[in-house]
Amino acid sequence: MGPSLICPRVSCGGRGGHASFAVVEVVLRKLGPKPGRPVVGRLVRAPRRGAVVVIEFSDGLHEYVTTPVRRILRVAGEEVYYLQTTNSRYRLEVRRASPSATENIIVR
Repeated sequence: MGPSLICPRVSCGGRGGHASFAVVEVVLRKLGPKPGRPVVGRLVRAPRRGAVVVIEFSDGLHEYVTTPVRRILRVAGEEVYYLQTTNSRYRLEVRRASPSATENIIVR
């Protein structure tokens, strides 16, 4: 998995620093005999072996959650990942990765 897919990315700048989160917009397509429709949204939890992938829809009220990830394959030179979960296979395409507004946090 490439560093561009790690979400959220947090950086703190000392006392009274700022935290920034990377907003990663993705398209998740289920592969196989019953492909279904593509899921477009914001990546909440990046794919990691043993964890679920969470994608938040644009309305902010609904999420798509996969079963735990077993394998992750990346297409070289592209932001395309193939995921095998407990029950299904998916193609995850990164559409856009941009930093969002920073927020003030108190670091103690």
